[in-house]
Amino acid sequence: MPAGFPDFRLGNVLATSFTGTLSERRGDAVERIPTPQRLVDWLGVNGLAVASCTGAQLELARELRESIHAAATAAAIQDPLPASAIRVINARSAQGRAAAVLTPDGQRRWQLSSASCVEDALGVIAADAISIISGERDGKLALCASPTCQAAFFDTSQSRTRRWCDMNTCGNRQKKARFNASHRKAAT
Repeated sequence: MPAGFPDFRLGNVLATSFTGTLSERRGDAVERIPTPQRLVDWLGVNGLAVASCTGAQLELARELRESIHAAATAAAIQDPLPASAIRVINARSAQGRAAAVLTPDGQRRWQLSSASCVEDALGVIAADAISIISGERDGKLALCASPTCQAAFFDTSQSRTRRWCDMNTCGNRQKKARFNASHRKAAT
């Protein structure tokens, strides 16, 4: 990762990992794709390599990210899905022309129509969002218990009781805060 940019928070669900490119939404927000090149970097890390990205494509990506976040949040708290978010997600899904391909070792990969087609990559992300928001995949949408995060995540744990979007960040931060609070209390 280039110096000066925050690390990507990668998960095993493409759509919610994408919404994690803006973290700490209820605190000091951290933008992890501040430039078109950072979007190229994120897409590459997630198997959707593109050669370049324009400022306009970055704005399309951010609009999709926020629409997925709004719809996933609504689904997690069982509110009606926002119509504007549905329109954006559906439009990006329909605009993309990526194809699922099988590799010789039996893995599924995405083949974009060209190396410069960010819209194809966004279509893959939108399709992934549709599959989790619609309940098509085995799991449950939930919101991170961190008061500064509140990220939507897709819980595939057996019990479906995960509390944190990422145990290595939000979960550890909350555990550390509880530990420090209990030690301060014991010292008084």
